[in-house]
Amino acid sequence: MRSNNRKASTMAETHSLQDLRQPAVSSKVFVQRDYNSGTISKFQTRFPSELESRLDKQQFEETIQTLNNLYAEAEKLGGKSYLEGCLACLTAYTIFLCMETHYEKVLKKISRYIKDQNEKIYAPRGLLLTDPIERGLRVVEITIFEDRSIGSGR
Repeated sequence: MRSNNRKASTMAETHSLQDLRQPAVSSKVFVQRDYNSGTISKFQTRFPSELESRLDKQQFEETIQTLNNLYAEAEKLGGKSYLEGCLACLTAYTIFLCMETHYEKVLKKISRYIKDQNEKIYAPRGLLLTDPIERGLRVVEITIFEDRSIGSGR
């Protein structure tokens, strides 16, 4: 009984310490989908004014353009996609239990790209880029954390 109480108090302390280490969210910026080209997954490249003091316009546009290109690659129909569809029909879709689709592979590539961008560019500037798949491909969410240091990290 005594060890259970010790575990519970340690877990509570750990939880509160983790809360203290996490920076406070100042605001969030949402980059909306661009429906000018139809319903393909493409995001607007308009630079949000909220990011002006933390990020270069060129870097932001490069990130969004790369995401747009990766989503275009994921949605591209080709021989591979048709072959996947035929194999799926022939195997009553059980083929997907042992194989990833082209779309899933590109989604993983996008996740790796976002993680890399966060580590190298966004996090040092107090920003966090959220994978659009986590928001239903509706928006690219950029979280702005409170700047607790004097410099902006640029």
